[in-house]
This record gives sequence, structure tokens and C-alpha cells, in this order.
Amino acid sequence: MALIEMIRKSLLASLGAAVVTKEKVEEATKRWVEDGKISREEAEKLANELVESGRHQWDEIQEKMTETVRKGLDTFDIGSKREFQDLKEQVENLEKRLAVLEKVTEE
Repeated sequence: MALIEMIRKSLLASLGAAVVTKEKVEEATKRWVEDGKISREEAEKLANELVESGRHQWDEIQEKMTETVRKGLDTFDIGSKREFQDLKEQVENLEKRLAVLEKVTEE
């Protein structure tokens, strides 16, 4: 089992755990199976673990990036999309009211 753990760690390090694709992992483990270093069952288990680990790490990276972007936007004091939409509606309503007032004063 120590060999499997060593292979797992080397794959994570060399391929980058967050971007490991199932195809890349299967390609690497297939060679080890062909060389007799690990069994097919071990290769399949390792591939599934690595892909799941990569997905988990990718999800964490996305969450951290989203939070970082939010914090960055907060420092610029930029309004939310909802706030923008509310202001847009207010401007449209004011424009309509202004048009009515202009029409009344013209008559």
C-alpha cells in the first residue's frame, strides 16, 4: 500500500490536484498496471480518489476566488446587481414623470 500512496502523492504533485482529469489519471495508472507495479483494482481506486480529490480542491479554489472577488468589490464600494437594477428602475420612473411634467407645461 505504501507504493500506492507514493504514486498518489507523485501524481498530485506532478499533475496538479485541482486540474487532474480522469483521462490523465487513467493514462498514468494504466502504465503502472502494464508495468506490474499496481493491480487494475488499485489503479481504478486510485484514479477515482485522485479525481474526487481534484474536484474537491477545485471547488475550494472556486469558493476562495469568489470570496476574494467579493471582498475586492466591497473595497471599491461597488453596488450589487440588485442595487443597480433598483436604481435603474427609479431613473426610468423619474424619466416618465419628467416627460409627463414637460408635456403638461407645454400645453
